[in-house]
Amino acid sequence: MALDEATRKQIDSVIGSNRVVLFMKGTRQQPQCGFSATTVGILDTLLPDYATVNVLEDQQIRDAIKAYSEWPTIPQLYIDKEFMGGCDVVKQMFNNGELHAALGVEAPDRTPPEITLSDDAAKMMRDVLEQQAGLAAHLSIDARWQHNFSLAPAEGHEVRSVANGVEIYMDLATAQKARGLRIEVTESLQGTGFRIDNPNAPPPVGQLDAGMLKAALDAGEPLHLLDVRPQEESARASIEGSRLLDEAGVAFIETLPKDTKLVFYCHVGPRSQQAAEYFRLQGYTNVHNLVGGVDAWSQQIDPSVPRY
Repeated sequence: MALDEATRKQIDSVIGSNRVVLFMKGTRQQPQCGFSATTVGILDTLLPDYATVNVLEDQQIRDAIKAYSEWPTIPQLYIDKEFMGGCDVVKQMFNNGELHAALGVEAPDRTPPEITLSDDAAKMMRDVLEQQAGLAAHLSIDARWQHNFSLAPAEGHEVRSVANGVEIYMDLATAQKARGLRIEVTESLQGTGFRIDNPNAPPPVGQLDAGMLKAALDAGEPLHLLDVRPQEESARASIEGSRLLDEAGVAFIETLPKDTKLVFYCHVGPRSQQAAEYFRLQGYTNVHNLVGGVDAWSQQIDPSVPRY
């Protein structure tokens, strides 16, 4: 695609007005692809705020940014008007400390995490490694706190821990999440596998039904009720005392202690579940979703709230 001058100026303006800009699929709160989610997860560990551009909302920008940077994929990261690269490049820069330097933040802590590996789990890993010469055990913990083991050659930039005689290699983000990890062998219908206990993982999103929410409100329980829908949809039907999860609403949440009780709702539940998951992954430990959304509230608690 040829890059027209008007679109170039539009991109120039965004990059020139913000020190850090991420062109991505989706939003910071709700990434719409795994690569965008990974990049956001990395940036969120380093910066409280940065600009994002959702290319899914503008096909012209989605095509033009590729020509602008001469880079074929999304996401794309710019720092101080300089193009850094896509997801894989950002991951590499994060792991070797170059991203920290580019952002002017403190160098990463590369202290190997202490991991407890049971005897059975250690034997299982050693047996596999003995059959795979030249490969190492790699652990990754993604933005959703899913733990995955794989076999691959060591690349040299990893953090290496030794647990019960077994070397475990991790990228920097995983190493920060793996401190105090406990790994044991478990048996299930699917066969033998690992059971992983991670004390750092945030609690899962709680599920509140309409009656439970009403009881909490009637009892004066301190909580914040967040409506994740667009303003025009919220105007049709909403729960009294709630706050829109718009830009101002997000900024408000970021001022709250991490243990504040947050309850998210939408029309019937799925969108608020996504929003609740996002804030859970930002370290908020008392996050809840209203099951059935405002529609359930209307049917079960307050019929004066219109249904749609």
